[in-house]
Amino acid sequence: MRRFTQGFYGYAFALLVCAGLAVIIVVSAPTGREGQHVPRLEYSITVANYNRSVPHEVWAPAKDPADWIPNSNRIAKGADGSSVLSVGYATAPDAENERHHAMIVQGAEQPAPAFASRIANTDKSIGAVQIAGQSWEKRFREDKNQRTLVRFLAGTTLMVTGTADWPELTALATTLKPQPKPTS
Repeated sequence: MRRFTQGFYGYAFALLVCAGLAVIIVVSAPTGREGQHVPRLEYSITVANYNRSVPHEVWAPAKDPADWIPNSNRIAKGADGSSVLSVGYATAPDAENERHHAMIVQGAEQPAPAFASRIANTDKSIGAVQIAGQSWEKRFREDKNQRTLVRFLAGTTLMVTGTADWPELTALATTLKPQPKPTS
């Protein structure tokens, strides 16, 4: 046994054993995103708290799109100090088993066009689309692969944005309904 632990040959043997263990670990480690767990975060309390704190109408999904996972939500301060609501989703897996990101953002930050440009990362409109009978402005920032649907309402701006494709963003926008003001 001493022969394996002394001198140059002992050092080379120990190095070979360590390299072999490293290869076994690398080969057996999972790769890619198979079995990826996306945490589900309930957003109804955040939406209710936002609804209590703002004077304008609040919009939220009546029902989450099928196989989408709500995974983020928060109320933040906008550039002008007003409250901004965001609810984020991981979309349903596509053909390559990849999920994309989509987010609902709503706020009364003024000026509204500047707020929309900040969230969309662009001030360039690429047209409009009708969703559930309402007109939404489309914006696209190619270098960030970010698509945004913008709807300017009385006292608030409503946006659906993310790396999700247009049909996915449209599906999320279709679920949005005005929320009743809490009574207590």
